[in-house]
Amino acid sequence: MGFFKDVRDDIKAVLDRDPAARNAFEVLVCYPGIWSIIFHRPAHWLYRHNLKLLARIISQLARWLTGVEIHPGAVIGKRCFIDHGMAIIIGETTEVGDDVTIYQGVTLGGTGKDTGKRHPTIGNNVILSSGSKILGPFKVGNNVKIGAGAVVLKEVPDNCTVVGIPGTIVRRNGKPISEMDQVDMPDPIAVELECLRRRVVELEDIIVGKLGVELPHECHDDCQYPNILREMEDGTLNRIYDETSGEIITETLPDSPEGETEVKHENL
Repeated sequence: MGFFKDVRDDIKAVLDRDPAARNAFEVLVCYPGIWSIIFHRPAHWLYRHNLKLLARIISQLARWLTGVEIHPGAVIGKRCFIDHGMAIIIGETTEVGDDVTIYQGVTLGGTGKDTGKRHPTIGNNVILSSGSKILGPFKVGNNVKIGAGAVVLKEVPDNCTVVGIPGTIVRRNGKPISEMDQVDMPDPIAVELECLRRRVVELEDIIVGKLGVELPHECHDDCQYPNILREMEDGTLNRIYDETSGEIITETLPDSPEGETEVKHENL
């Protein structure tokens, strides 16, 4: 009876998390993720009882039917929702917690030829977005969201959002993980570029204002330079850093031609 209760819970998890799911019968008949879990449960039982060849045969049959490859040695928790399913790979020593959502193209894999524990441990209430790769024997904490296409190579604490290659933590203790949005997440590269660009604008403004040097500047139509200048003028510039711009001090260099000066920046 425990097997059928688990299947009912899995179907209910799909109905709770997928707005396209209309009823339990449709989920059971049309969702390959449900069938990949149904096949995995007896395969995992056989694997634990040392009937590994039969277990692998069942897992390969499930792969052929559903497009999801779950090694029979993997531990899958309750109410795991595998959406769409195609090209998902879950390795032998993977452990997946309860209430995890896995989208298409996810890989829970290992690195190298190490033996023993070589695949990740996924906590409870985790979202693994489309195309994400979690590689190695480390833990991904509870209430974590992995962004689409992210490649995670090291441990992730609880309540974090990870994006990018390699995976970078961009939020800690952020939005509730019940939110299924995979798009509205920060881009760490874009943030860093914007940060650098604003620092350059501030430096140019200091040079022009303090030294009276005219800087040639050419800008594309979509450049943010005018917008940043406007923000600086009206005081709405969102500073990335906590530092405050200090006073610029100029000193005449000894034995320098034509009174060449050395510029010293304090507290920049």
